[in-house]
Amino acid sequence: MSLIKSVFVICLVTVLASCASLPKDYERHASHALEDTSDTPFGRAVIQAVKDHPGETGVYMLDNGKDAFVARIKIIKHAERSLDVQYYIWHEDLTGKVMHDRLLAAADRGVRVRLLLDDLDTAGKEANLVAMDSHPNLEIRLYNPFANRKNRFLDFASDLGRVNRRMHNKSLTADNMISIAGGRNIGDEYFGAQLDVDFSDLDMMAIGAVVKDISSAFDLYWNSDYVIPLSAFATKETVKKKKLAALDEELDKFLEEARNSSYAQALRESDLVKKLEKKELQFFWGKAVLIYDHPSKVEASEVQDGTHMALDLKKVMDETQRELIIISPYFVPGHNFVNYLTGLVKKGVNVKILTNSLAANDVPIVFSGYKGYRWDLIRGGVELYEFKPLLTKEEKKKEDKEEDKIKKSWIGSSRASLHAKSLGFDRQKIFVGSFNVDPRSVVLNTEMGIIFENEHYAQKLGTGFEKKIMTLAYQLKIKEIPSDDALMDSPVLALEWVTMEGGKEVRYNNEPETTWWQRFLTGFMALLPLESQL
Repeated sequence: MSLIKSVFVICLVTVLASCASLPKDYERHASHALEDTSDTPFGRAVIQAVKDHPGETGVYMLDNGKDAFVARIKIIKHAERSLDVQYYIWHEDLTGKVMHDRLLAAADRGVRVRLLLDDLDTAGKEANLVAMDSHPNLEIRLYNPFANRKNRFLDFASDLGRVNRRMHNKSLTADNMISIAGGRNIGDEYFGAQLDVDFSDLDMMAIGAVVKDISSAFDLYWNSDYVIPLSAFATKETVKKKKLAALDEELDKFLEEARNSSYAQALRESDLVKKLEKKELQFFWGKAVLIYDHPSKVEASEVQDGTHMALDLKKVMDETQRELIIISPYFVPGHNFVNYLTGLVKKGVNVKILTNSLAANDVPIVFSGYKGYRWDLIRGGVELYEFKPLLTKEEKKKEDKEEDKIKKSWIGSSRASLHAKSLGFDRQKIFVGSFNVDPRSVVLNTEMGIIFENEHYAQKLGTGFEKKIMTLAYQLKIKEIPSDDALMDSPVLALEWVTMEGGKEVRYNNEPETTWWQRFLTGFMALLPLESQL
């Protein structure tokens, strides 16, 4: 076959494959959160506290990866009637496999399990997911799925406007009585189980009023036209590839081996486990509001009320009088939001922002979209901080002592990356969720989060920021560089990074802990017109 004919055949095959369409001839069954679950173990456990705090929500903050994983496993273990689970990323690693195993165990004992996944992360995992979906008590549905299951790049080539919009929501709810919502996906890096990197993240474990709202939001997504059952895509090939019994046996064996790991030992010694054993787990109460994007955001042409939660979040910012803290791993504010923040500073609001440094950022192209706004933010009076990629010397010493004390414990990663997405308002309210301050969260992805009015946690965020920020991060400042050139009318200005190391102030003239190539590459990417996609 000649070269021209070969190219023609390849192009023809590509065009035909890209014409694949989403299934339409499948059965769609609506289902909703169970209403009367007060007789479940969780119902009986929280009923008195809920009665004592009518209309309020009780929250326990999960700011530690191991605690966050233990909380999920405990909730799944004690669920009796239903589990509603919604995630953007679900890795098939240690924590991901254990979570799969526990969901199947819950389904085996009669719990109705609804698992809603964004389809972007299911590539290469469908055999296992189809096997799980074959369980009579477990159903998996996909948000905004790809039509081309094996060659998904064809969807990006032919239908980018649609498949570029993803479901970034993260929640787990048991028996319509207790929920976990926040920034963590399912994977080792989110739960302190990966040696080379540890994502610093935050979740809320909640009981009370907001749980019903989370269940309602889940139902809205689960039954929406933008979600399709995994079974609608299943073929005989995928079903045969990994049958349920074989997967069950494989996961049980994996779990048995995992029980003897150093990570499992660390989980048994976690703070949450100790509090549960001593019955010292304390929920803090207050008014809570769930805000979330409507699932139809996938086809929205403009940002508007009722569809985009960013507008709800901004309304709370508008009410801020004294202090606004923004913690966002991916921060691409745009000129309008920079002007908004500096406008708040002019009104007397102390605006503090923490995002990832170049060395800590796991998505360098996002950093390239952020770096150009630093000058205007600092000049406008915003306090700007960038998260460090490595443990401080003090933390490393503490870690070494712990290692000497418990040789078999899971010490964790020496490299860190910020992944928490939270805001603090006047030390009275906090927001915790999946929302980054960037165009992708505002316009493209669906997001969710909780605005919680509680002085304990709001004060804790504010005081913790003050006490630890100069150790955990670099503050960016603008400095004058002396010049011998008498012809220069104005001083040369440059950025510098100021931090505390070993109890002493240290200053850097370049992006700390980076190479010239990293700096060059992000500088080059900043020239590309990609900001709206970041």
